[in-house]
Amino acid sequence: MSREMRDSGIEWIGQIPKEWKVNKIGNLYRVRNEKVSDKDYPPLSVTMNGIVPQLENAAKTNNGDDRKLVCKGDFAINSRSDRRGSCGVSQFEGSVSLINTILNPRGSMNPQYYNWLFHTELFADEFYKWGHGIVNDLWTTRWQEMKNISIVYPSLSEQQKIADYLDKVCGEVDELVALQEKMIEELKAYKQSVITETVTKGLNPNVPMKDSGIDWIGDIPKHWILSKAKFFVDITNGCDPKTEGDIPVYGSGASSFKTCGEYKDGPTVLIGRKGATLHIPHYIEGKYWNVDTAFDVKVKVGFNLKYYYYTAICFDYKYYVSQTTLPGMAQSSYNNMKIPVPSLEEQRAIASYLDTKCSEIDSLIALKQAKIEELKEYKKSVIYEYVTGKTEVI
Repeated sequence: MSREMRDSGIEWIGQIPKEWKVNKIGNLYRVRNEKVSDKDYPPLSVTMNGIVPQLENAAKTNNGDDRKLVCKGDFAINSRSDRRGSCGVSQFEGSVSLINTILNPRGSMNPQYYNWLFHTELFADEFYKWGHGIVNDLWTTRWQEMKNISIVYPSLSEQQKIADYLDKVCGEVDELVALQEKMIEELKAYKQSVITETVTKGLNPNVPMKDSGIDWIGDIPKHWILSKAKFFVDITNGCDPKTEGDIPVYGSGASSFKTCGEYKDGPTVLIGRKGATLHIPHYIEGKYWNVDTAFDVKVKVGFNLKYYYYTAICFDYKYYVSQTTLPGMAQSSYNNMKIPVPSLEEQRAIASYLDTKCSEIDSLIALKQAKIEELKEYKKSVIYEYVTGKTEVI
């Protein structure tokens, strides 16, 4: 027997069970605005995964005395839209930055039920819709706006049932996601090992070997040579484009980040000059442009560009990267880096083998990533269906 439903009068919630009530957040919670110091109350971070001890990479201010108190059972939510989804019920007593809104339940409720409700995408849409700001993609929703947002209020017993059910089901989904993520990391590690083994050992496991004298290379086939890269490649600087257009622009990292009007003709390998992702080379075909955070690599006669690309994936950057806040690689370091050099025929065979092998691994990774997205969408759907009463916990 299906339960009788009615219109909640709340656009983002829609239909709810007839017996459920509707109330404003301000009637269910009071705001906590007590200022404290992180010397007295341990610093916490408000994240998409809830309230946690302050993250190492969290932006920190010099004014640790100007923070907000959070008590166990309080709900905290980041007021800024660029921190969308960062909220949760605190299991700790501590302090958070002033950008967060801290709520304390006024009466009897199941905090975990509302934790699930406030983590829905549709609530996030509603929350930031009530905000204000000077740019479209950066809004702030303060308590004076938040308190007027309408939400549902099931009976306490039903809140408990829903919270318990979602804790169980979503916990199981999170375990499945974690398993897929672990398999992806294992596949990436396997891919790296295949590339390293192939560009340093070749395709024939039975050839005599010799010590290269370089840690990341190890033994190489006896008939290969070890040479500085500058004898086989030309490495040039990038620069900022001057005109707009549709040519993809690259820096260090794995993808283009804008377009421009100038272009160079591929194929090329782009290797990082500076930045946290300078260790990620990429192989580019067609027209492209590179800015000064990436070097442009072309090969000389008798050398295969794709082989160089796969070799660059294996470079041990720690011996060359400058020890600064922003890691950097000098052009001279790339030029003078010794690399294994097989015959041109072997280079082509290695590149062809790795193209096929890496494509197979990438396909498996893509399947795992698609499964993760499917699980995440399922989790979002389950949360919404149950916290709004459209599906009943039996």
